[in-house]
Amino acid sequence: MKRQRTELVYCSDLPDDCWEHVFRFVNEDGEEEEDNNRRHYLNSISLVSKQFLSISNRHKLCLRICHPTLPFLHRLLHRFTNLTTLDLSHLDVQLNDLLIQISTFPFDQLTSLNISNQSSLPAIGLQAFSSTVTSLTSLTASNLGVFDIIHDFKLISDCFPFLQQLDLSNPGKIIGCKSLLTIPFALFKLRKVNLSDHGYINDQFVFYLFKNCNFLQEAIMLGCYRITNHGIASALPHTPNLRSLFLTPSLSMSPKYPMSVTSNLIHSFTILKALTCLDLSSWCISDHFLSSIANQSLPLTRLSLGYCTGYTYTGILAFLSKCLSIQHLELQQSADFLTDHHVAELSSFLPHLVSINLSCCRKLTDSAFFALIRNCTSLTEIVMQCTSIAENTASQKNSMDSVVYPQFKSLCLAYNSSLEDDKIIMFASLFPNLQLLDLSCCYGITEQGIGQVLRTCCKIRHLNLYYCLKRMSLGINFELPNLEVLDLATTRLSDEALYVISMNCPALLKLSLLRCEEITDKGVMDVVTNCTKLREIILGYCRKVHAKVVKSMVLLRPSLRKIVAPPSIHLTNRNRKFFSRHGCLLV
Repeated sequence: MKRQRTELVYCSDLPDDCWEHVFRFVNEDGEEEEDNNRRHYLNSISLVSKQFLSISNRHKLCLRICHPTLPFLHRLLHRFTNLTTLDLSHLDVQLNDLLIQISTFPFDQLTSLNISNQSSLPAIGLQAFSSTVTSLTSLTASNLGVFDIIHDFKLISDCFPFLQQLDLSNPGKIIGCKSLLTIPFALFKLRKVNLSDHGYINDQFVFYLFKNCNFLQEAIMLGCYRITNHGIASALPHTPNLRSLFLTPSLSMSPKYPMSVTSNLIHSFTILKALTCLDLSSWCISDHFLSSIANQSLPLTRLSLGYCTGYTYTGILAFLSKCLSIQHLELQQSADFLTDHHVAELSSFLPHLVSINLSCCRKLTDSAFFALIRNCTSLTEIVMQCTSIAENTASQKNSMDSVVYPQFKSLCLAYNSSLEDDKIIMFASLFPNLQLLDLSCCYGITEQGIGQVLRTCCKIRHLNLYYCLKRMSLGINFELPNLEVLDLATTRLSDEALYVISMNCPALLKLSLLRCEEITDKGVMDVVTNCTKLREIILGYCRKVHAKVVKSMVLLRPSLRKIVAPPSIHLTNRNRKFFSRHGCLLV
């Protein structure tokens, strides 16, 4: 049969709204659409024609400003008129003047602003910004150098009284702690708040927050050690709409001073009829507490008991046997009493389980692993660091030979030093669509085993081989077109192997070569030349990589945003500013 020739015709008469539907269809890719690193489809579309450029401009919703784009900011803001999110967190300059400049543009759809990593809140800039941008509902200002409790809370409340999401997590220094009674926190429409590491927060503050924010759905207050169980019990009844609670309790709940499960505390949880996510990490709880909460039939989909103490298998069994909606379960560092038999029994109560973390449950072997993947048909992620998963694999192999789990995406088996090639090869055959594989510190695995895994699981995006392989040469014949993150730290890697990797991983975004002491300038430049999307590279303790090559890397690869420098370079403010002007952070 003669093959018909197909010609591509540009349909210039199609209206813009039809093209918009086409572009949306091109970008539909399930979960991958959520990853900012893969949202570059508009870049190529905008080059086709002026019409496509105009359409793509309207579809640009998020703009991240870095130093190289500052001179063109005025032009960019004129170009992208439908922005909903503005990210200024990558700038190390005072933002007052910048926010004043932005305030002159009519952004009536802007809902989210990120000003993290500043020395302090840019008060003058925020006041000017808020006078024209009245649509803001989300403010992120994490990692501030200094946070003034009274002044900054008042500033935020005055500028953005209709905020629904506020993130002020991880401040460096907090001042004004003596005036907690007069905190002007008046964000009555708040739905989500993150005040982690605000050490001044006590029972009174939590009570005030929960009572006045009637629409609050998610509260994250990790590292707030002044909160007590009494404070929790008093505050929770005032948040009937709460869906997610992440709370580190006071030191009085430590193993030395176990928490008393009072009727008031249990009753406070019974009121939260909409609670879907409960993080009790680092609490000292009891079996009675878990069973009492389970009896309330809460619609929980996520439970985290990581680093908890005080409970036993009886408590977790009572909980999971009644909360059948759990999708995400974290028991790391807390459930070392679990055995294979326990996990097999628990898995029968987890029909909707999507992810599970059983790290440091050292009694667990392959039997527990296979029970999970057999009984939990929705499972996509298992984390079993520091377990005994290398045991008993042979006894399970025959029954698993013909089974494939296409939905499974993420497997972390780090720090299982007894793992060998045949085990990981068998796991790879079970999960052909694996996207994340962490085998760091698995000393029993060789280059040949890794090669077989990579040939089977060609969709891997994140591969961690930190301190895993004694040597990595040209022996691995693989092609990983989707690989974005690769950790080869503390691996005896040669320049030749680095060249092969760079030629077979075109989508690489982040590469860690920490303590790869045999690589030289040549291998590093091969990566920078061939990996055209590279954004971050770690060269710490790479003693054969010279300082001069760092400048060449930045000039050759504009996509680079962060370099952990080799020891040969002398870090000064001058060279940091040079790299910063090119949009790259040098540390």
